[in-house]
Amino acid sequence: MVGAGSMGGMMSLLFGELGTEVVVYDPSEENVQALMKKAKDTGLEHQLSSEKDYESLCKALPSPKVFFFSLPHGNVGDKTVESLKPFLKPGDFIFDASNEHYASTERRQKLCEPLGVNFIGSGVSGGYQSARHGPSMSPGGNKEAVEKMLPFLRKAAAKDAQGRPCVAWMGEGGAGHYVKMVHNGIEQGMMSALCETWGIMTRCLGMKYEEIAEIFEEWDTKGELIKNFLVSIGSDICRTKDPKNNSYVLEEVKDKVVQDVDETEGTGTWTIEEGSRLHVSIPTITAAHMFRLSSADADQRIHVHKSLEGHIKVGKIEVPDKKAFVEDLRKATYAAFLMSFVQGLDLLEHINQEKKWNLDFSSIISIWRGGCIIQSDHISDLLSKIYEHHKHIRGNLLTVHEVGHELLKCYPALKNVVLKAVEADAHIPSLSASWSYFRYSGDVNLPTQFMEAELDYFGNHMFDLKGAGAGKPVTG
Repeated sequence: MVGAGSMGGMMSLLFGELGTEVVVYDPSEENVQALMKKAKDTGLEHQLSSEKDYESLCKALPSPKVFFFSLPHGNVGDKTVESLKPFLKPGDFIFDASNEHYASTERRQKLCEPLGVNFIGSGVSGGYQSARHGPSMSPGGNKEAVEKMLPFLRKAAAKDAQGRPCVAWMGEGGAGHYVKMVHNGIEQGMMSALCETWGIMTRCLGMKYEEIAEIFEEWDTKGELIKNFLVSIGSDICRTKDPKNNSYVLEEVKDKVVQDVDETEGTGTWTIEEGSRLHVSIPTITAAHMFRLSSADADQRIHVHKSLEGHIKVGKIEVPDKKAFVEDLRKATYAAFLMSFVQGLDLLEHINQEKKWNLDFSSIISIWRGGCIIQSDHISDLLSKIYEHHKHIRGNLLTVHEVGHELLKCYPALKNVVLKAVEADAHIPSLSASWSYFRYSGDVNLPTQFMEAELDYFGNHMFDLKGAGAGKPVTG
């Protein structure tokens, strides 16, 4: 295991628990010592050992050697591969379990190929807790190489409700890391929608944390949000108190999400970039990302607040039937969750056409059934049935009747929530983006005809005529 931080350390303990001897290397002695202490505390000290450099690490391993990477994204991975190269032999395996950009993965695969070294790029989902007890994994690369590792990966992976391992070969090249990137993009859309709902509950409806915890707990036990990981932990978070003073921990959490800005997390940014590059509309995910970016610069928000003299404030929402409005919030949250999936899967379909990966979308949904942040049983059931019955779907899932019908049932609730929230100046970037996306995706008479006319007026871009049929997205 190269990298003994929170993810690499927890995976090392998981592998040790499965009976595997794990040799750890990390330039941070502090990380190694902390991991070794955890190994001792859990009775796994005989399964884990550490080495001080790459040469001794390689000498400690039998052949073929298997390396797991758990590293920051970027050039750290390149430097690690270069440092290992003198000690690598044909048939060795490198399993990159980092959150890495798929293009970097494909570059390293080409670098290792002449050496006869199998480089597998894999998403590992679910955070450090799943890394300890069984994550969802999305390995990509040479199929034969991945299949050699699958027996071990199946033991280590999370299991769904039927006991099936949440791991499968995704495709050639960087497919595994691309699927994980999209998972994290969907995650951002879902997290934003839920936090916006929470914000409406607390600031607009004046609900207490314990009341919200009970509602989230109920949502997680039945209906469209049943066994939804984010809703489930939301209930726990609302109840968590500081043992020192018995105050709610949420009261002390600052309203800034910094992981994208400080670049410890790159997958959200890459998802937005890929959406733009491949010309895929992913507004729920994009709005969530922009919300996070704005939140990160708390100092700037203070200055803007002073500039506006505090005139724009989140107000109260008065409703005649609070229980009915909370039900609308549930349906609105579910709609935004489902549209995050729709947009992410649309992005995957476009990269699939570009790279000819031949992605198996049923397998993708199956690995998201456990051990990952976007686990949502009802959505997985819905999408699994669709991919089973429509094996050759090409394009947006909104074109599938089952998805459209599901969202139509939620549309009045989503619209009501958005309208009420706008009146109260509540923050709803992803909920409102989902509402707009659903509306303009199915409208056959958009005002963009005026935009197209202006583009032709000043740029001679030409345009299609209404009488000429729908046409493809090419020059008129």
